[in-house]
Amino acid sequence: MGNGLSEPHAIFPCLPSFQALHIVILGLDCAGKTTVLYRLRFNEFVNTVPTKGFNTEKIKVTLGGKVRTAAFHFWDVGGQEKLRPLWRSYTRCADGLVFVVDSVDAERMEEAKTELHKITRLQENQGVPVLVVANKQDLRSALPLGEVERMLALNELSSHTPWHLQPACAIIGEGLQEGLERLHSMINKRRKMMRQQKRKR
Repeated sequence: MGNGLSEPHAIFPCLPSFQALHIVILGLDCAGKTTVLYRLRFNEFVNTVPTKGFNTEKIKVTLGGKVRTAAFHFWDVGGQEKLRPLWRSYTRCADGLVFVVDSVDAERMEEAKTELHKITRLQENQGVPVLVVANKQDLRSALPLGEVERMLALNELSSHTPWHLQPACAIIGEGLQEGLERLHSMINKRRKMMRQQKRKR
């Protein structure tokens, strides 16, 4: 999957970037980040190859049972070790982060934990809401959600960083809608708090 914006004739209508929330999808290589992106974009499974740079899509998502919609501008950034130093460039000014982990790959969970904590501790990412997607939960060998939470040490994230752990299966899209709704809610709550803080100054 290449670097660049998709054509505007896809299933979900796209909105101008100034109306969309800036969301960065991160995680180790082979966690399923690009599968998440294209399941959201096309509502179908798209066979992907390892991302060498980034993929970006603007997607309009229905929230709360078709009551309202929100526009997201997703940046799916490659997760290979040599690309991870570039993550910081994409997370500047992000409204939210989506961190995808492979629930089956227990051996790399410590590595995922290190990268998650590293990116959320950056000064510019303080307070940015994080949706942690525990992908591949449909597989028998998947770690239980509580174990994923423990191994990623999510309770040790900064108290200023709101987070939600969402079980998911990116191939069929299970859990992604619920996760996005939680992320959207956390972003709105943070924006409200920031507006209140500005008024007090």
